[in-house]
Amino acid sequence: MLTPRENFYRAAKGLDPDRFANQYEAIQLQMTPAALHSPRPLKGGDPVVNDWGVTMAFPDNAPGAFPVQTPDKLVIKDIENWKDYVHAPSLKFPDEEWNIFKDMYDAVDTNLAYKAVFVAPGLFEQSHHLGEIQNILVNLYEYEDEMHDLIKYLTDYELEFAQLVCSKLHPDAVFHHDDFGSRTSTFMKPEMWEDFYMDSYKQIYKYYHEHGCELVIHHSDSYGRTLVPDLEEMGVDVWQGCMVSNDIPSMCKEFHGHIGFMGGFDGADYDRPDWNAEDIRKRVFEWLDQCDPSGYIPCVAQGGPGSIYVGVYETIREAIDDYNEQKFGIKKSEIVRAVEQVEMFR
Repeated sequence: MLTPRENFYRAAKGLDPDRFANQYEAIQLQMTPAALHSPRPLKGGDPVVNDWGVTMAFPDNAPGAFPVQTPDKLVIKDIENWKDYVHAPSLKFPDEEWNIFKDMYDAVDTNLAYKAVFVAPGLFEQSHHLGEIQNILVNLYEYEDEMHDLIKYLTDYELEFAQLVCSKLHPDAVFHHDDFGSRTSTFMKPEMWEDFYMDSYKQIYKYYHEHGCELVIHHSDSYGRTLVPDLEEMGVDVWQGCMVSNDIPSMCKEFHGHIGFMGGFDGADYDRPDWNAEDIRKRVFEWLDQCDPSGYIPCVAQGGPGSIYVGVYETIREAIDDYNEQKFGIKKSEIVRAVEQVEMFR
């Protein structure tokens, strides 16, 4: 029987896993000293201002924190003069802080799971966190030079961050957030994505690949099928967060062996206040009957292990285990897993 890590890799690469990889069982998400220097809102608590100057809030019914983008809270007041407003936080952390996190990375049993550095927000998200999403989308049309310059500034910061992380913490995977669509559509055409973001991501993901990261896992809980060729060119090994609107079974066949797909359990369908275990189990079994474990990892769409409503994530995990036992004869009691950090993402 394959370990969770071995099975996940084979699923991601379209090889021969011996069962469905089960959500985040093979990914240990790890933080960096940057987390110590940027305030984060508590779920249901008051908004806070992070180290980029962005006001963030974490509503009770949301899977994560979101920017508060009333006019008085926007960081970028005028895109033509964005340099007056956007100031990247320092990455000069003391060795004592790096050592705290290095101990956490070193504690991961890499026979069982990847020690994956968690990076969020990504380039597009950081753009609209600073300037508000509607403004930024308009600016891509009306202020191309300024947007290219802003994105280069954010890219240079990410590359400096990647260099520090790889040299000091030695992750073997990167889990990188950047939502590029809604449930039904991307926010921009592929041609615009390629113009503004493609080269930056190719640089960033190439660096991670060349400095010890076996897998680049990109999170975007959205529709994004039209961008899959771009994701592959960017160096993405696994698209995490792909929603059912992408027609995942046919997408897995079309891109089999080129990029792995991780998702299928949209929050709006599963992570609801009226959820019940019997319904989830039935739906998981019906869904997995349509899918192939080679190229696909069943998972909640949100960008981390957990769910808004306590019990949903665990119920999906149990249902996948039961399916694997019935379909492939793999007993969950015999699978040795690393500990999933569910509470960190709830």
